Amino acid sequence: MASKMDTPGRAMTDTIPVRPRSVIGPDGQRLTRHDLPPADTKRWVIRRKAEVVAAVRGDLLSLDEACEYYNLSHEEFECWRKTIDRHGIQGLRTTRIKKYRPHQL
Repeated sequence: MASKMDTPGRAMTDTIPVRPRSVIGPDGQRLTRHDLPPADTKRWVIRRKAEVVAAVRGDLLSLDEACEYYNLSHEEFECWRKTIDRHGIQGLRTTRIKKYRPHQL
């Protein structure tokens, strides 16, 4: 018995992943795509970095979307993510690199 198809290659029971409309941002407030930093951001303060990491973690953006939109390498994004995991948002301060990441200098 053949299943009905609504699009080529997809059964009607298959679902297309739906991204959330908002996620919890680094400050505990709701964060939407509209709240994210602009694509042409040049000054990456800790709040903006943390917002992009929260958006990717919450599936508001995929990693590839974020890297393409903000012209980031995967390595740079992963550095932000790992820094937040290890040291919290304050670890993203560039003036604290010696304190939080002495092995990378």
